[in-house]
Amino acid sequence: MPISALTMTFSIRTGLLLLLVACMLRAQTGRVYTPDDYSRAASMLNANTSTLIDHAVTTATYLDANHLWYVDRSDGIPSLMVADAANGTKRLLFDPAKMSAALHAAGWPESDPKQLLVQKFELSDGRQSALITVGGKEFRCGLSELKCSFVRDSLAKTSGYDPANAVPSPDGKRTVFIHEWNLWLHDNATGAEKPLTSDGVQDYGYATDNAGWIHSDAAIVAWSPDSRMVATFRQDQRTVGEMYTVTTNIGHPHLNAWKYPLVGDKDVTKIERVVIDVDQAKVTRLKMPADEHRGTVCDHLICRGDAGWEDVKWSADAKTLAFVSTSRDHKTAILRIANAGTGAVRDVLSETVPTFFESGYERPNWRYLSKRNEILWFSQRNNWGNLYLYDAVTGALKHPVTHGDWNVDDVLYVDEQSGGIRLTGTGHEAGEDPYYRRIYSANLDGSEIKLLSPEDADHTAVVSADGNYIFDSYSTPQKPTVAVLRNVSGRVVEELARADISRLKAAGWVAPETFHAKGGDGKTDVYGLLFRPANLDESKTYPVIDYIYPGPQGGSFGSHGFRASRGDSNALAQLGFAVVAIEGMGNPKRSKSFHDTYLRDIGNNALPDQISALKELAGRYHWLDLDRLGMWGHSGGGNATVAMMLRYPDFVKVGIAESGNHENRNYEDDWDEKWVGLLETNPDGTTNYDSQANASLAKNLKGKLMLAHGMLDDNVPVSTTFLLVDALEKANRDFDLVIFPRAHHGYGDMANYMTRRRWDYFVTNLMRATPPKEFKMPAPAVDPN
Repeated sequence: MPISALTMTFSIRTGLLLLLVACMLRAQTGRVYTPDDYSRAASMLNANTSTLIDHAVTTATYLDANHLWYVDRSDGIPSLMVADAANGTKRLLFDPAKMSAALHAAGWPESDPKQLLVQKFELSDGRQSALITVGGKEFRCGLSELKCSFVRDSLAKTSGYDPANAVPSPDGKRTVFIHEWNLWLHDNATGAEKPLTSDGVQDYGYATDNAGWIHSDAAIVAWSPDSRMVATFRQDQRTVGEMYTVTTNIGHPHLNAWKYPLVGDKDVTKIERVVIDVDQAKVTRLKMPADEHRGTVCDHLICRGDAGWEDVKWSADAKTLAFVSTSRDHKTAILRIANAGTGAVRDVLSETVPTFFESGYERPNWRYLSKRNEILWFSQRNNWGNLYLYDAVTGALKHPVTHGDWNVDDVLYVDEQSGGIRLTGTGHEAGEDPYYRRIYSANLDGSEIKLLSPEDADHTAVVSADGNYIFDSYSTPQKPTVAVLRNVSGRVVEELARADISRLKAAGWVAPETFHAKGGDGKTDVYGLLFRPANLDESKTYPVIDYIYPGPQGGSFGSHGFRASRGDSNALAQLGFAVVAIEGMGNPKRSKSFHDTYLRDIGNNALPDQISALKELAGRYHWLDLDRLGMWGHSGGGNATVAMMLRYPDFVKVGIAESGNHENRNYEDDWDEKWVGLLETNPDGTTNYDSQANASLAKNLKGKLMLAHGMLDDNVPVSTTFLLVDALEKANRDFDLVIFPRAHHGYGDMANYMTRRRWDYFVTNLMRATPPKEFKMPAPAVDPN
């Protein structure tokens, strides 16, 4: 063929190809979004989607060893159910409409049965009546005639007593609370109150809930099983530095100040452990130096408020208690046992690791087996989370209880007499999603474990007091919840509920796809969720949004079970984006080495895994357009979003960073000193934290960046964003900034505004389209879950 003809043919083909590519891009650009488009997306937010699921039972409460109650909701109406494990039956306890009317007649302000959110339920009078708590008000109701009478307002306050911050005794008769830096006792029947301590003063008080990033009026205690004593502490923060926020208002602003230790501070919070006899108001101080304000799992003394102080375990006879002291750098954990009467303390066992020690994943997994004089100890010494049995007298290791390349996720129940254990674990079954929790039985003698939940799904469990029955709620990101009651061998005694998502699907919901791809090391699988764009046309290309939360104490997924919505990922997919969430390396619930991947390099945490996995995913699906890649995250995700744009400036084109901890030297000591390490200053004045600071890389910014922060943020100080703002301005870089004068870490009543601004930013800069002008997000509905 002549050169001229070949050139002309090539030019025509090239022109057609360019025209085709232009048409494909045009199909996704230049669009003008309408309020209806945004309303459709908003319908996929959790407050709306969760009301479209029927029979989604995710939790239950045991009334006794054989009976449990739960709420089964259908078409928004809750039915209170009671299951009989021994007989394998379940029954509706009362008609919701009639019960709502009876409660309303007795003083409950609501009459709509859809508002019947039962908080507490207890049968009495030979199961002829029940105590029911709704909206903080307690009623006694006869179940046969459905007639109710008001008992008390369980949220009623006195001058010092706030039940929302009080901790009830195991027998339910008394609560303890903090008043003017001292611990007080409240009698639930009479309302009588008395102080248990008298020497508490400001910043040196008893049971105070202050970890810097969180501070409340709640009491932190561990009640003895006989309800006669509490283990707690006197918290010394007198020399600890303060954090401040300033209100925005007409007139003089109000200065909020509280103790907030920072990484590297000479003086950080200490706790002085005590035991209090509540009948005699007698304080026994444990004979040991003050401990560091540290826990064995999370960056506070408590991980979940409803579970109490879980690093303290009483003996069955309430004569001794075991607890764990953790070093400031989290590398050493020492288990100690104290005599509750004398305060004498002895060291039993200790473990020191090169990086950080954890005794579990979401809560501590160690147990004080006082009847056997043994300690059940959790350790990752073999690179996986397994259980070990120790002698509580000598501290000698007896033997491993579990072993192998998998993790004990949560110890649910231990029978000291038989040695039987019920637990959840991850990664034990070959070929399954390594994050799926399964239920197992094991034994303290180390014999082989037994799988009790064969379904390939994520399982959550609640075990009866005698260990004979297990409430099991299981699901996957694609398959909704099934709730069953199992016996000790794993056999399903009764199917309690099977969630129906017909109404959810009819509203346009599409399940995300679970995928795995190689992480930044090129060999380790990381897992993710892909939310496909609504009305996907594979002949077109779509911009991609990567939602990130790098941890390292958690991850982008949250639950690996079913969720009707995951943030606004489903909603953004309705707007035409492909949305991805990737559980990067450096996060928990895999091996210890997996968790340690980015230790001391938090600025780079999980970023190479996002890049590697996204590129592999785009190779599978040609409709993913990584040239239009956005990223967003909140808190640690905000930090990671900016870090990605500054460390890998050509990869992400549009980023939104909300409330990011961009400068960890301005964040609380516990979190940072665990993951980044103690502050070290080099001879030249530099530190090991310099490379973690996003401001140090501000000059690298190329893409479009929006920063957001609340001025009253008492978790991540707003200064962490302002330091980045200052650096970007000095580097002459353009960026966008959203400030919430009244908002804390989560934005509160301005969350809807932030969501709308986030959608607008991605629509404008990634989709290259026009959002509706100042769309007003619908008010969120009540979320029954």
